[in-house]
Amino acid sequence: MKTSIIALAFAAFAASGLAQAADNATTSTAAQTEQSGTSRIVTSQKTRADVHRELVQAQKDGQLASLSTLYRGS
Repeated sequence: MKTSIIALAFAAFAASGLAQAADNATTSTAAQTEQSGTSRIVTSQKTRADVHRELVQAQKDGQLASLSTLYRGS
């Protein structure tokens, strides 16, 4: 009787361990796919002059002032 209970408990633990391993493998594969997908993003190379022009334009348009108001928290 004790032997069958021990065997049943061992089988239950083994099955749950396999289920855990399968779940981790699926999650790992999804994470790898997600990471490899982000490496394909092409970034544009802006010079400092380009960024400065955009900043000056945003100041003239009032975009920076509206962002300041938005994120002030009032």
